[in-house]
Amino acid sequence: MDSPHGAAVKAEDFGLKGPRGWVFRGVGIDAAPGSLIAVEGPSGSGRTCLLLALTGRMKPTEGHAEIGRHRLPKKMAAVRRIAALGPVPGVNDLDQALTVAEQLREGALLQRRYDGPLRSLLRPRGERRTSTAARIEAALAAVGLDLAALPKGPRTSVRDLERLESVRLSVAIALLGAPRLLALDDLDLKLSDTERAEAWELLRSITARGTTVLAVCSQAPADAVILRTVAEEPIEASAEESTEERPVLPRPTGSKITWGVPADTDTETDTETGAGTGTKSDTKTDKKTDKKTDTKGDDDALAEAGRA
Repeated sequence: MDSPHGAAVKAEDFGLKGPRGWVFRGVGIDAAPGSLIAVEGPSGSGRTCLLLALTGRMKPTEGHAEIGRHRLPKKMAAVRRIAALGPVPGVNDLDQALTVAEQLREGALLQRRYDGPLRSLLRPRGERRTSTAARIEAALAAVGLDLAALPKGPRTSVRDLERLESVRLSVAIALLGAPRLLALDDLDLKLSDTERAEAWELLRSITARGTTVLAVCSQAPADAVILRTVAEEPIEASAEESTEERPVLPRPTGSKITWGVPADTDTETDTETGAGTGTKSDTKTDKKTDKKTDTKGDDDALAEAGRA
């Protein structure tokens, strides 16, 4: 499933604001086609919303991004056509009631129906079936998923797959449309160290074929282009300090990636971000002390912006 060329990912002062404040703000990135991009940070720090915004599934509030020369937010539909989602919990979960073969056929059918060229629907049924089988075989080979090695072969239930096998299946389905940008959420969730290394090796093999990969994770490999989000507990200020203006931090001049510029907000949840240096930088997010509200910014932004 070689992609002719990946999509460059660029952004400047990219931000998304929900009803409770900024989910992320001041994001800057300049990644070449075929890059491995990792959004590193804890759950609730805006990383999933950033992934959805960069793939045209969520409308940003400020700034702009450019994905393969398609400018966001104006060209969201065009970005969705070239950017495919791998596993993103809550957005495109695998159907646990299907077998692996059924899930692959469903993915191929949906891709042909909604993302494929119109002329493909007019081809003879036998020709379509042969083409679909060839694309599925190529996608499985690209992700290293051998159906014969599964407990019941292609008839293995999706619910019976190991976590890494589920990731491989989701990525295979995403590759059916030969995307220029592949995005995955929670890549290293519930993976052992060995499985985590295998997952990153899988993504490297995809970038080697030319496709740009954007992966959300808790710990990124050193060879990736990294955007780091960090959620911290708020530090209470004294009465005198609360009236003082926050210092404006200078943005770095030589780095390819920056994350954030300090900004004051008057919402319930404030986000204070400082520019980093090099290719790694930090985002500091003020939260309420009640831990139940940790992910409210993400949840509200998802509800307000919607998903495509």
